[in-house]
Amino acid sequence: MKELDERKSAAMDYPCSWSYQIIGDDEDSLRRAVREIIQDRTCRMDLSRSSEKGKYQSFCLTVVVESEGHRLAVYEALRAHPAVKIVL
Repeated sequence: MKELDERKSAAMDYPCSWSYQIIGDDEDSLRRAVREIIQDRTCRMDLSRSSEKGKYQSFCLTVVVESEGHRLAVYEALRAHPAVKIVL
């Protein structure tokens, strides 16, 4: 348990690269959502996986975040976008 507590309290060095797993049912809509949220920042969005019947697609979105607040703001914006079903 002590090791887990130490990891929680470890400070992150910002800016840093951060990855979000995003899941939706339409690749074009997900890409538009990312452009709206990330705007002019450089990011990378790679297909991770598709469901067996192709209804859902999972992407790994990697972006440089400037601070803890920025990291959480991107997460919340992705979570709130109608094209994004799940953010991890």
